[in-house]
Order: sequence, then structure tokens, then C-alpha cells
Amino acid sequence: MSFIIRVIVNALALWAAVLLIDGIEITTQDTTGQILAYLAVGLIFGVVNAIIKPIVKTVGCLFYALTLGLIGLVVNALLFLLTEWIAGLFGLPFEIAGFWDAFWGAIIVAVVSWLISLFLPDGKDD
Repeated sequence: MSFIIRVIVNALALWAAVLLIDGIEITTQDTTGQILAYLAVGLIFGVVNAIIKPIVKTVGCLFYALTLGLIGLVVNALLFLLTEWIAGLFGLPFEIAGFWDAFWGAIIVAVVSWLISLFLPDGKDD
């Protein structure tokens, strides 16, 4: 159940990024198609972050230490671009115009996801 909630949170955060950044688009004709596209891209983004991000953090931990974690912003942007590429492989209408759009979009997705997760139960309450 928490996996489905995480996908929905990612989809809502992606929706915010599409609204706020001109270079990020999901182009579909109908509302149902948009909702499905957001959920699919949210799923891809969650899988990319769950599998690839820990590997990158482990391999590049020296760079994280040297840059006081700021390299994480670049890594997040690159993972966002990777999500766009994978979505393209599945024929999803998700496009990012360039690195800076991905950079700001990844920041928005992270902040919105964090804000939404503040209002969700974490499962640690007894």
C-alpha cells in the first residue's frame, strides 16, 4: 500500500513541476491520459530513485563529501533526465527541454514530495 501512495506522491510532485517549469511537459489530449501518464512517470521516477540513486551515492560518496552534498542536486537532475529517457522508451509523453529545466524540476519534485509526505502517516506510529 505504501508503494502505491509513494507513486501517487511522485505523480503529484511531477504535476507541480510541469505547472511551474516551462521546459517540462506531459502532452496528452484527455484528462485520463494525463493522470495515467503522471502515474506512469511517477512510477518510473520512484524506481530510478530507489535503484540507481543509492548506487550513485555509494560510488560518488567522496564527491558528496567534497561538495558538501551539492553534487546531489546535479545527480537529481541527471536522474530526472534518465526518467525522461526511460519514459520515452515506453512511449510516454514526458519531455524535459534541457539540464536546467531538469535541475529545477528535480528540486520542485523533491520539495513537493517532502511537503506531501509530512501529511502522510509514516507507519511508525504504534
